[in-house]
Amino acid sequence: MGTVDPETFDFIVPVKAVNSNEDMGPWQKSEAYEEYMGFINALNMAVKNKSNKSSCSMSGVVSTMLELLEKLDLWIDQTPPVDQPQRFGNQAFAQWLKKVTEGADGLLAEALPAKYQRAIPELVVYLVNGFGNGTRIDYGTGHEMAFLMLLCCLFKIGALTQTDKIAAVNKIFARYLALVRKLQITYRMEPAGSHGVWSLDDYQFVPFIWGSSQLIGQGHIEPKMFLEKECVESYSEEYMFIGCIEFINKVKTGQFAEHSNQLWNISAVPTWTKINSGLLKMYKAEVLAKFPVIQHVMFGSLLPFKPALPKAPLHTLHRPPPFAIPPTIAKEDDSEDSKTPTANTPE
Repeated sequence: MGTVDPETFDFIVPVKAVNSNEDMGPWQKSEAYEEYMGFINALNMAVKNKSNKSSCSMSGVVSTMLELLEKLDLWIDQTPPVDQPQRFGNQAFAQWLKKVTEGADGLLAEALPAKYQRAIPELVVYLVNGFGNGTRIDYGTGHEMAFLMLLCCLFKIGALTQTDKIAAVNKIFARYLALVRKLQITYRMEPAGSHGVWSLDDYQFVPFIWGSSQLIGQGHIEPKMFLEKECVESYSEEYMFIGCIEFINKVKTGQFAEHSNQLWNISAVPTWTKINSGLLKMYKAEVLAKFPVIQHVMFGSLLPFKPALPKAPLHTLHRPPPFAIPPTIAKEDDSEDSKTPTANTPE
């Protein structure tokens, strides 16, 4: 059950609301922020110790969203890169994105049952913004966030249900990752924005969060092992985090400690629980608190830019408060060395 009745709720076309640094405070206290972080936390908990290959319930909308992403993948094949002088930012991406933008309403109409069709004008904005910028031909965490907001909204209207939480990550989001990686490689897309010491890779962030949650409690992959070639080759399809490392190794050359220093540092953290909680905090500080990212976020009726109520937001996804560590995990952490190493020397 969603938090709104999709047949009577007043949907609106989302618009930008964060226009200056002064708007960042209201954003971090808004309903949209609370709902979005509630969604991130809920799915983070759902996939704990659940690999990509774990069995999970899949509703009809999970299947139709996968079909939607398959169609977009096919459109890449039908829109090959063009010959051009510049090495990066192939202009064919703009053609692909134009086709997506023009066809997005129809794609969602095919993916959603009739009772959810009224929400399409609001949902479609998040879909078309989830793959990159057609002018700059770049992709970054803001585009990733747009697609995640689409999934969040699908939960809020009830199109995705409680039982779809694992599939939303291990099926839909995993398929989305494969799609955007194909876009990044095919059209040689630029990373959006600038990248400081805290960036994990040039394009994504959330798969590292949810991927580290998948690895909590699995018992055979220690954090330091993701630097090893054998580990990556064996587990990249099974665990999202390891798949991220495989993609980095595929597109970057040189020493891992140099081109992905923060991930190299993370490999020295003793447990996946500590890594997961640390990445959630980092995401809040290094993505959700950055104006260059949030200025592009769109706000509608499902994710509104208005002050959150003092009580917990009415969200159908059961979750702890944002960034709270469940008591059992907190107890486990208390027994560990609280000092995080700053580097780990690969074998």
